Amino acid sequence: MRQDRALSTLGAAARRAWKSGEREHLDSASKMLERGISGILQFQARQAPWARNHFNRHQQMVRSISNCTSVFPTCRGSSQRVGSVGVVWERPWRPKFLNAFLSRGYSSDELTEENDRPKWEDEGTLKDSTQLKAEFEAACRGFSNISEAIRELPKMNPNGVYANYNLRLDQIKVYGFDYDYTLAHYTRALQTLIYDLAKEHLVKEYRYPESCLNFKYDPQFPIRGLYYDKKHGNLLKLDFFHSVEPHGCFFGRRRLSREEIEQQYGGKHISVSDIPNLVALMDLFCLSEACLISDVIQHFVDQDMEFDSAYVYDDVKRSINYVHRSGLMRREVLSNAAKYLVKNDAVVQMLKTLKAKGKKLFILTNSPFPFVNGGMRFLFQDDGMGGESWRELFDVVVALADKPTFYTSERPFRHYNTRTDMLAFKKVNYFKEHSVYYHGCLKEFLELTKWRGSEVLYCGDHLYTDLRGPAKAGWRTVAIIRELEREIMTQNEPEYRFQQAKYNVVQELMGKYHKLPEACQQGNEEQLLLAALRKERENSRVAMRAQFNNYFGSCFLTDTGKESAFAYNVQRYADVYTSRLENLVASDSEPWLYTPYDLKCLPHHIKVPPWSLLKAAK
Repeated sequence: MRQDRALSTLGAAARRAWKSGEREHLDSASKMLERGISGILQFQARQAPWARNHFNRHQQMVRSISNCTSVFPTCRGSSQRVGSVGVVWERPWRPKFLNAFLSRGYSSDELTEENDRPKWEDEGTLKDSTQLKAEFEAACRGFSNISEAIRELPKMNPNGVYANYNLRLDQIKVYGFDYDYTLAHYTRALQTLIYDLAKEHLVKEYRYPESCLNFKYDPQFPIRGLYYDKKHGNLLKLDFFHSVEPHGCFFGRRRLSREEIEQQYGGKHISVSDIPNLVALMDLFCLSEACLISDVIQHFVDQDMEFDSAYVYDDVKRSINYVHRSGLMRREVLSNAAKYLVKNDAVVQMLKTLKAKGKKLFILTNSPFPFVNGGMRFLFQDDGMGGESWRELFDVVVALADKPTFYTSERPFRHYNTRTDMLAFKKVNYFKEHSVYYHGCLKEFLELTKWRGSEVLYCGDHLYTDLRGPAKAGWRTVAIIRELEREIMTQNEPEYRFQQAKYNVVQELMGKYHKLPEACQQGNEEQLLLAALRKERENSRVAMRAQFNNYFGSCFLTDTGKESAFAYNVQRYADVYTSRLENLVASDSEPWLYTPYDLKCLPHHIKVPPWSLLKAAK
């Protein structure tokens, strides 16, 4: 491997410097090694196991540098801050690149021999709970108010554009858009409409009890990014590693306890055998679906009726699909557009700006053209042409595309006559400018347009239906996530950051508690201390969750401030993401969107360190 040869050369230079005993040579070799390893870590940022194994193969080279005790004056007793634990080197000197490895989570056993192993500050220092109690009391003094360190943490922009992968907008020549919840946004009234129409279909077509007609949509209950377990009937919120959130598992409208979760799933982590039973609810149309499923199950439980949770899901899903495909929902929306559609002049201006810059524009949507046309005319109704001018902005419109099948099928395009509402029988050999087409597939779309993949930026709201497929064509992707705006505003609040810092402090103290000798954990005072720690931790979790949603908390974060499964999918399928479409052209320039150097999982997250809270306690 190229990197192996490079580091072998650097290692040889380091060994020669060590043997020569000349300080300037050794310092130069150290800098060479630091730059070399830093470059490899950046190049292999997503392959940490490789980096660990690679470093192990060069242990001898590392030791030849790190054991040079005769060159530099002794620094015994100095401390380097690594993560949240201080490390005191027994050897007098270590080059900086060792700290780079430690800060990325590599254990000391992977870096040095056993006799070179660093001593951690918290190893063997707590013989009893006295010091731990003192630390907890000091932390409690910090819990009484929000420190200035927390207030001074940087705030993220709710209308910012955040990059998971670098993107140069000046190289984008073609912009594609989904329609629903991308170009057009809806009010909460739409979720209530879908919910009501679906429950009526359940009663009329599937003979569900008429008492189900009394159900009412609860906008405070569901969030985007949940999973439904068809086997157990649970509505789940999962974290980044697909473990069940302890407070994010509901059977009907009842929250399951930790014991019930562990009994059903054998622990918090979803096993491989349970994954096929999970259905992802990733877009905003799924909110009414999640609420109706839970209400039906809760009703059956209350009425002591036997039921299969998989059948409930299938029936509700068919009813939701019927509401969309039958046209019931669309006719109601178009008949009262002001009630259901959010009028946004900024989107209109954005489309005109892109067109003025010479960009190609297209729409690719699963909705039929009459519905798209009605909504776009509502958005453009102030253009002086009765809303008709929107057609001139788009080079091509593809409706009823049947995504995500569109990306893998070989279905041909059909030209749609907007006047007669009929499909032409002639084969489509090219796209007429400003025309409308139905069906089609990605392969034929690329052949007809001749647009190169990297020149196309496609914007959508559904992580699976809209964004997973375009990557096959090399398109760049933008996720439009309306909830992001409120999520960032909440994360910017000092109260939320205070609770996150408080949780992190208590979690570290609990870690120290469980490192006490077993005999020291059995006393009454120690048990009271543990109970107090657990109470403070639980209070912080509840407080953080309640600032987003009382039932499931944040879409992007768990109750502990870690990333959720929804955040994982955003990171996986979206090159960039933002809360509103118009944010993409907020300035006159075409910026380069860069991934930040300190990227966590998603670039808009701020990690609140425990020390920001403890500063107030000193």
